[in-house]
Amino acid sequence: MPTSDVQFSWNLVFDVQQLFTYHFMQNAFLAGMLIALIAGSVGYFMVLRSQSFAGHTMAQVGFAGASGALLFGGSPVVGLLVSCIAAALGIGLLGGRSSQTSWVHGIAIGTIQTFSMGLGILFLQLSHSYTENVYAILFGAVLGISDQDVQLVVLTTFVTLAGLIVIARPLLFASIDPDVADARGVPVRLLDYAFLILLAFAVAQSVQVVGVLLIFGLLVTPSAIAQQVTCRPGIAVGLSIFLALFFTWVGLAVAYFTPYPVGFFITGLAFGTYILVRLFRVGRTMFVRRRWFQRQRVFG
Repeated sequence: MPTSDVQFSWNLVFDVQQLFTYHFMQNAFLAGMLIALIAGSVGYFMVLRSQSFAGHTMAQVGFAGASGALLFGGSPVVGLLVSCIAAALGIGLLGGRSSQTSWVHGIAIGTIQTFSMGLGILFLQLSHSYTENVYAILFGAVLGISDQDVQLVVLTTFVTLAGLIVIARPLLFASIDPDVADARGVPVRLLDYAFLILLAFAVAQSVQVVGVLLIFGLLVTPSAIAQQVTCRPGIAVGLSIFLALFFTWVGLAVAYFTPYPVGFFITGLAFGTYILVRLFRVGRTMFVRRRWFQRQRVFG
């Protein structure tokens, strides 16, 4: 966070040098880059498969896992990972034949979500460090990431990316049309479980930057913007990763020179960009319709 001798200037080279003066900012940018890489790539498939609610539920369960780890003297990051993976397996068991969430499935996940939030609050209360840890877990604490946390993020990033690359093609097929994919011999149910575990890794990492309550800022919004811009999967994934990186890096840079939280700037940038893209699409649609009506009048 900014100090009294840190001020923004119009000398961008000097400002960038200030950003990397302190070791905690170096850790923040490195971890933020890796987390944005995972959030952008995994988030694309999460939005495509309409599993945003599942991702948010994992974040809530991760809150309980992190607070439980604090209570028993463990690492909150490890608690996040273990609880998110457990949530992924549970959601997979509650799910139906495909990745589409039924209303019964949604009710069951919602019940687990609210129970997990209450359990997390109980753990934090018992750990006697309520205020500080609630803020860090709910809203993120990327500026407080330690060297050990960075090492864990590097490891989980490698595992997540490797797993996603292996299943990317059949996962895309199963996400677009699970019934046809199943008929063609694609292991749809196994892919559901595999992706939910990868999503658990992505959620556990993203919580460190934006927290439980702002998780959609990195996992959902960049991917939603990318899918509004293009229908080509490769380009959409690349754009999603780029946007997640942009939001994270700019958010970290602005927060460094201001007294305001990183999560606000990341989610604010993401939300503002999404609104602009939607307005552009609406304007383009209205323009195309107007041109079509004009041609109908001329040639009708």
